[in-house]
Amino acid sequence: MNHTKKTKGIPGKYVYFAFTIIPVVLYTFFYVVSVINGVKYSFTNWDGMAQEYDFVGFKNYIQLLKNPNFWNSMKTTLNYSIRLVVGVILTSLLLAISLNSLKRFKTFVKSIFFVPAMIGGVTIALIWDQLFYRMVPLIGQALGIEWLSQSLMMTGKTALPAVVFVQTWQAVAMPTVIFIAGLQQIPDEQYESAKIDGATAFQRFRYITMPYLLPTVTVNLVLTIKQGFTSFDYPYALTGGGPVRATEVIGILIYNDAFKNLRFSVANAEACILFVMVAIFSLTQLKLTSKGGVNQ
Repeated sequence: MNHTKKTKGIPGKYVYFAFTIIPVVLYTFFYVVSVINGVKYSFTNWDGMAQEYDFVGFKNYIQLLKNPNFWNSMKTTLNYSIRLVVGVILTSLLLAISLNSLKRFKTFVKSIFFVPAMIGGVTIALIWDQLFYRMVPLIGQALGIEWLSQSLMMTGKTALPAVVFVQTWQAVAMPTVIFIAGLQQIPDEQYESAKIDGATAFQRFRYITMPYLLPTVTVNLVLTIKQGFTSFDYPYALTGGGPVRATEVIGILIYNDAFKNLRFSVANAEACILFVMVAIFSLTQLKLTSKGGVNQ
């Protein structure tokens, strides 16, 4: 009888395995092979057009370390990512707590806040570009605020925060949903016991809410860090990296070196450095937040 069950189970295993073949092949071809080729080309002088190229070792990496534009892009990317992480995490957490406490029309309000996530990044950037150029200056002039009386994209001091604001406006949707899911996993008995013991709202948030939310905070942090370091569509569509390289994140620098300057080998070296940075920040963040949860 056991032999019969084992025999009947074999075809099912093959069927399950067959469903994984196509995703594995596509992932290997479009991601793994591309990454390997990118690393290989970063050690060459390939211009993206020629069929022949020479290996130059670490020459591209050494030149990048001496290039002030590269360091400016790295600084801008780090600044951009920090602003985005703080804005997205704090805003989505506050929204999740507020939406989770609603008694009526909860589903309707949630759907409204999730609408930006369904719109493409370039579309959102173009919409906000018109708002910054036409609507915001009118508001600034009416209120008598000088720095708000012109487009925020015109100066280096306001361009980067404005671009971060636009991406934050769209990026909070998914983390908010994740936070709400985390909040709904917290037992109500925990809050009831804390209230009986006289715990304040802040104490309940610190000692009950946050420990339970720590896994979701980790997920949202990793996703937002990745979005910040790999951001391209918002800065490019809104400013193109300007004014005066004030919003030239590493993604725009890679694009310009690859497709405008035909320095594909240098662009691949920049992409490899970016990959290492994202990996280091993500692993560090995972290690720091792996302790302190309710299950630890």
